[in-house]
Amino acid sequence: MSDFDKELDTSGLNCPLPIIKAKKEINTMDSGQVLYIISTDPGAVKDFESFANQTGNELLSSEEKGDKFHFLLKKS
Repeated sequence: MSDFDKELDTSGLNCPLPIIKAKKEINTMDSGQVLYIISTDPGAVKDFESFANQTGNELLSSEEKGDKFHFLLKKS
């Protein structure tokens, strides 16, 4: 995994909680910083794609490893 500024583990939480927590966290970050998110919710893949499109933040990566989903979200 590449460099990131903050990590957010939302394992065990279902939609919409991973997005809500990520939104709160990214709002505390500076432009250009990267948030690393871990989720167990399969719906999070589409959710984070939509979230990035709607907010203008950049989804740098989205990958599945075992039973977890890993995202890198860069604040715009």
